[in-house]
Amino acid sequence: MTVIIITAVGVGELLTGAAPTSVDSLSGPVSSDFPVESVQIPLAASSRDADSSVHGWLKRGAHGGGMILLVHSIRSNRVEMLSRAKFLNGQGYGVLLIDLQAHGETPGERITFGVLESEDVEAAVAYLRENFPSERIAAIGVSLGAAAIALASHPLRLDAVVLESLHPTIEEAVENRLKLHLGEFGPMFSPLLLWQLSYRLNISPEALNPITRIGELNTPLLLISGTDDRHTTMAETKRLFDAARQPKEMWIVPGGGHFNMHAYAGKEYEDRILNFLESYMPEGEK
Repeated sequence: MTVIIITAVGVGELLTGAAPTSVDSLSGPVSSDFPVESVQIPLAASSRDADSSVHGWLKRGAHGGGMILLVHSIRSNRVEMLSRAKFLNGQGYGVLLIDLQAHGETPGERITFGVLESEDVEAAVAYLRENFPSERIAAIGVSLGAAAIALASHPLRLDAVVLESLHPTIEEAVENRLKLHLGEFGPMFSPLLLWQLSYRLNISPEALNPITRIGELNTPLLLISGTDDRHTTMAETKRLFDAARQPKEMWIVPGGGHFNMHAYAGKEYEDRILNFLESYMPEGEK
């Protein structure tokens, strides 16, 4: 039993520990062929430090072309979304890539699986609305980034949303990962690990379930997952889809796993994203 408890504590620390990175040291391709503006977006009233801000990169697009917020996955940073930013900007969209709290250069003590991260998304959307008032605005979130969008406590004024590799509940996310790394007996540790997460974050597990909030996204939705994703199954994705409002679309990528879907599906990914965005964000001022 002692070994199990120590293991759960260690895994809990690994899952929630901050993942800071000096993003500028990784940004050679940005400065050379994709020049961007570094931005720091202040947070509204928050449980975090008063001087906390969301760090990101802004790349302007064609006037009237629309703005896209890009939100990375867990233990990553804005660099993960760079390939998406380049292809979208090439089509005339402006893009804002952010580091979620406790990731990259945005400060934070612990990863909270979308709860505090949703404040960063809200701040980023407000920033885009204030600075680009005539533009249509969409968001693309991957895994943790998708959860941060779905768990926003205030309505997001978005014209379209793409959620990739999103889990429906924190319980299923934990169980799937334990099974993947520890085998068939892995899920038996789930209650202890969920208790660890709740204790470390001071958040109830129910507050971490995107499926209870996805129906509140009052915006066109494209939900993307892969047939071979062992972190979030097709059945779980379909439950999320059923819980979402219309208009909505779902794309299950053959052979896709829990990884960068743009890198995997390439041109088909780009075509799907552009067709979806063009349907709800036609070029021209609002």
